[in-house]
Amino acid sequence: MNSQRRRLLAAGVAAVAFGAVAFAQPKEKVIRVTARKWVFLPREIRLKKGVPVVLEFVTADVVMGFNAPDFKVRADIIPGQVARVRLVPDKTGTFVFLCDIFCGDGHEGMSGQIHVVA
Repeated sequence: MNSQRRRLLAAGVAAVAFGAVAFAQPKEKVIRVTARKWVFLPREIRLKKGVPVVLEFVTADVVMGFNAPDFKVRADIIPGQVARVRLVPDKTGTFVFLCDIFCGDGHEGMSGQIHVVA
């Protein structure tokens, strides 16, 4: 076998191996969160430490915010748009998230909890 054929064969094997690894990667879990005056639904989000998730936020009301300060993630939630935040919890426990854009009377109680287990 000449050297050019060996290189092509090696490249083909590498491509197949890379494809198998890429295909085997689990998809990130997507959790849809609806922001309504003056509540997040769901109010509690359960996650596993080290497992990435994508939080998708929607609202039909007014501009709102999502802030999870313990994980240093936030997003603006704009009516008619989907806001996405990728989160990989790096610690276990119960952590608060809240709306950080004033959205009217009742805003101060607009919060929820992220529960992270090992």
